[in-house]
Amino acid sequence: MVTLKQMTSKEFDTFLERAVQNYAEEKTEAGNWAPEEALENSKQDFQRLLPERENSADNYLYTIWDEEIEAGSIWLAKIGKEAGYIYDIYIDPAHQGKGYGKQAMLEIEEVAKDLGFNRIELHVFGHNQAARNLYEKLDYEITNLIMAKKLS
Repeated sequence: MVTLKQMTSKEFDTFLERAVQNYAEEKTEAGNWAPEEALENSKQDFQRLLPERENSADNYLYTIWDEEIEAGSIWLAKIGKEAGYIYDIYIDPAHQGKGYGKQAMLEIEEVAKDLGFNRIELHVFGHNQAARNLYEKLDYEITNLIMAKKLS
């Protein structure tokens, strides 16, 4: 049974280190950022979005727990009067494939409803097929699609 618990300062430190690095790598793999600028760009984005760390206004950061197992984290932010945005969901590799991602997504939907949101949005990198499959199974629909072609 997955539960979401508000992230502690110590958990936020772990989350931030992992998330900044992962975001930089994803943006580089997607061709959005050059490798030499990716880490600094990522740090700047996180500082802008979470200026007060885990206590930043209109941001809801949770650690995903299954009893005593810390399985990952999820970050929901308010982006409009009635809309939320999932900036990040992470399941520790040792716990992937066990349904934690799906359960956490269902739990965050309940959190969003309690916050008065009537819609949740998220971004998924095109190369992340596993995430796309999960979101489609949970009835998320494509609202925008950006395509690119590298020219030689």
